[in-house]
Amino acid sequence: MSRTADPSAQQAQLSQAVWDVLAGQGLERLTIRAVAAAAGCTTGLVMHRFPNRRALLRHARQLLHERTRDRVETLETESASPQTALRAVLAQALALDAETTAEAIVWVGFLASAVGDDELTTLHQANNQAWRERIIRLVSAVAPRWPKDRVATTAYALIAMVEGTAALASTDPAAYPPTTQLAMLDTTLTAFALS
Repeated sequence: MSRTADPSAQQAQLSQAVWDVLAGQGLERLTIRAVAAAAGCTTGLVMHRFPNRRALLRHARQLLHERTRDRVETLETESASPQTALRAVLAQALALDAETTAEAIVWVGFLASAVGDDELTTLHQANNQAWRERIIRLVSAVAPRWPKDRVATTAYALIAMVEGTAALASTDPAAYPPTTQLAMLDTTLTAFALS
């Protein structure tokens, strides 16, 4: 990557390199040097944008938030009913393909890094709050007569199920193939009378 390259193209290439290293090599190997190697540039250029490992982690978490937010907004808009919107939004949080599996790995890596780090924890909580609010709103749309506490508890249970399943599936895909993950989601939605 040349220093005279378009700054937005450089940013996109560095962002992809951060994502690729974290998703493909794991949290332990997310370093300035690894990102530079993945981007095909110098460590100095990476450090100009990301001065330390924490900046790399913050950026990866923000990328994850933006990617999933854009996808769920499209899924929600294109859904024919509140039930289909809820299922589609929850299903995209599972590790069903290479993209969503990489996202699950990035999420778990970030979550592990946030333990004991107030700044990273705050970032995680802010992004997670937006996710919780979306699922609460969707559950409420499917079950408008439910009391608020039941809506919130159900939304939290659904989130825990899909995020836990995605984390497990990202490291043990043979035990949690996409068909099993989707069957788990459908069984859970049926159990909650949301299908």
